[in-house]
Amino acid sequence: MLNAKQTQAAISVMGEIFPNAQTSLVADNSFHFLLAVILSAQTTDKAVNQLTPALFARYPQPLDLARADEAEVRSLIKTIGLYRNKAKYLVACAQGLVAKFDGQVPQTRSELMQLAGVGQKTADVVLAECFQIPAIAVDTHVSRVAKRLAIVPKNASVLQIEHTLMQKLPQSSWISAHHRMIFWGRYQCLARRPNCSNCPLLEICSAGKGLIKKGLAK
Repeated sequence: MLNAKQTQAAISVMGEIFPNAQTSLVADNSFHFLLAVILSAQTTDKAVNQLTPALFARYPQPLDLARADEAEVRSLIKTIGLYRNKAKYLVACAQGLVAKFDGQVPQTRSELMQLAGVGQKTADVVLAECFQIPAIAVDTHVSRVAKRLAIVPKNASVLQIEHTLMQKLPQSSWISAHHRMIFWGRYQCLARRPNCSNCPLLEICSAGKGLIKKGLAK
């Protein structure tokens, strides 16, 4: 396992390769960003960004979406997977914002998770991106990178990955580390055919060396 110093050094290297790593979801306020994150589950940010301008224009405020016809919402998001369930979540989420939080996006994980369609990862992303509250959201990219680099054990759960990263990284770097690990997983340490032979972290990555030996990496 990488220790805290090694983990921080690895994250620093990721930052040198991807100095501008940040969220690729586009939104004009915290309410719309929350909707975008809910929509991004099991689909790409690019696909979400293609449909959100029309969605945001149609529902500028939580009250507008809370009163929406679910069928109309479905028609605006039908280009992405799970759009039927997501339409239900969006309307119910807006209703929760209006009923519980006076139409304002809350700034704590526990309150965010009271909203429909909001799990821990979504809550953490919103806290970090909208309010700059330190959090590490563990998605598939973060999980893969953390396990391949042996920052965490191979069988670590999402919660264990989050806790380990929080222990090994200073709180001031949690948000940037999250972005860097996502970019690393998206463009360098891909799920299939990762670019191991040209990876500046190969020396400390036994998983990468093994993938090269097996011919499963570039």
